[in-house]
Amino acid sequence: MEQVAHSTAVPIYPEPRAEVIPTHAATGWTTDFWPSLLMTIALSSIAIGITWDISWHETVGRDTFWTPAHMAIYFGGILGGCVGGWLAFKCTFLSGPAERDSSVSVFGARAPLGAWVAIWGALAMLTSAPFDDWWHNAYGLDVKIVSPPHAVLGLGMFGISVGALLLVLSRQNRLRVVSSTKGSGMFIYAGGVFVLMGSVFLLEYIFPNEQHGAFFYKVCALMYPARFVALSCAGRISWPATRVAAVYMIFMCLMDWILMLFPAQPKLAPIFNPVTHMVPLPFPLLLIFPALAIDLILRKVAESYTASNAFGGAAVSSFSPSDEERAGVRGAFHRIGLAIALGTVFFVIVIAVQWYFSKFMLSPYSRNGFFFSDRVFGYNFPKGEWQTQFWRLDPTKPNADPINISSIFVVLVLASISSWVGLFFGRWMRKVRR
Repeated sequence: MEQVAHSTAVPIYPEPRAEVIPTHAATGWTTDFWPSLLMTIALSSIAIGITWDISWHETVGRDTFWTPAHMAIYFGGILGGCVGGWLAFKCTFLSGPAERDSSVSVFGARAPLGAWVAIWGALAMLTSAPFDDWWHNAYGLDVKIVSPPHAVLGLGMFGISVGALLLVLSRQNRLRVVSSTKGSGMFIYAGGVFVLMGSVFLLEYIFPNEQHGAFFYKVCALMYPARFVALSCAGRISWPATRVAAVYMIFMCLMDWILMLFPAQPKLAPIFNPVTHMVPLPFPLLLIFPALAIDLILRKVAESYTASNAFGGAAVSSFSPSDEERAGVRGAFHRIGLAIALGTVFFVIVIAVQWYFSKFMLSPYSRNGFFFSDRVFGYNFPKGEWQTQFWRLDPTKPNADPINISSIFVVLVLASISSWVGLFFGRWMRKVRR
């Protein structure tokens, strides 16, 4: 019988009872390689498009609806919707009883859970397209990233990203019968892009200039612990959160470095900063360090459970529902304590890393082609000393939010809640096979 301790990545939860899933060797229904690959391509196209679009707005302004960046975004949405629609058609009409039983029913039609989420996301994205075009024609360029049409678009992109993540997750979990790590590469990549998509919508709050104020750490505490903890729990490969953070950083850096190669000029007045090349997004956060700590903590906790035979040390078939019920209360308190520990460690490492790295990013040493700290402000921002100063620190201004005891407490609470959410969904994600 298979032992939990034999897997490459040690889970913090017992494996769910084996579900009867049809397997047709390594190339049958359990792999779903092409749908997963196409959905990952759709997710990548959206991530490239949204990053490119923000750079376009900062560099050119807004030319037409038919910009290349917009086309990349909507290509990803259409491709994701088509893949989800094909899977729904296939599972409903072209598959046998065993394959249909491996999918989720919605109003009589059947498809994997990720396909349904992607279809919803594609519909939201396509709905936002004419809304966004009308909004810009009526009100001009967005002052902030999160405008009403962008909020609808963001929900759609979130649906595509979650759908792609669920599709590759179910593939990874089903392929566990073939190999403990097979399918994890695509899951890690999708997880990295998923983190990137979240970072894009925090862009105006995570500039290096924000990183000595409490508000930066509050938004990070809300966004990142849940994602990294859930992905670390669900990944069936060593150091999953660390790998996800590496994907996020590499993807973001490559996009920035490539964008800066292309000449471009503003086309919308007033022009305060006559840029000559595409404006990059700020250098990515060094999330690989808190992600590494999250992986380490979860691994140590899992190893202690395995050693004590409390959960994972027993064979899968010997862990009965009654065992789980008896351990339920203790497990709930354990997860709360673990969430507090994870949230605290996340905050301590993030503030230790970003506090000093942000100082470097505002110094002359970062004004080069690698860190590009002097190139991240668009044509509509006049140059001045404010670009090399920290913001939100002046108590006389309404947006001030300095770091003090009360703000640290708020950050710790937010990070702990976010970590608990990650543990909750991470446990569920290990069971996803449809």
